[in-house]
Amino acid sequence: MNLDSRLSSVLHLLLHLMEAPAPIPSDKLAAALNSNPVVVRRTMTGLRDTGIVSSEKGHGGGWRLTSNPAQVTVLDVYRALGSPRLFALGNRCEEPTCLVEQAVNRALNDTLREAEALITAQLGTLTLADLAAEFQQRRAALQPGPQEATHVF
Repeated sequence: MNLDSRLSSVLHLLLHLMEAPAPIPSDKLAAALNSNPVVVRRTMTGLRDTGIVSSEKGHGGGWRLTSNPAQVTVLDVYRALGSPRLFALGNRCEEPTCLVEQAVNRALNDTLREAEALITAQLGTLTLADLAAEFQQRRAALQPGPQEATHVF
């Protein structure tokens, strides 16, 4: 089963946009993710629609962070992506009248709902500025040399 890595990927791109002095074109962002510019544009659309980023067309255009990183939470980004499913678990629905199936499904639904509430609450406490601070600490701890990140813009 493939994992949905859109949230991680977009957070990666947003940290690059925070450091960029100018808009970054989709092809450069895609290269940072070993992805395709079309995928980047499609993924970033929800963030543009919510005002987290903006895009400019043409020469010198690209993507730019337009929101204050201290005010954008990971939950905001998650929701801008359409709130992708957090769990791959699902219920068996072969025999809806089966009392065993009903009990199992109710227990799983309740547990997953509680777990999702905990995860989204935690995502709501973490900002882009928090992620950037950790990145800055990691970068400061690096000794200059070939191990440095190769795609920081």
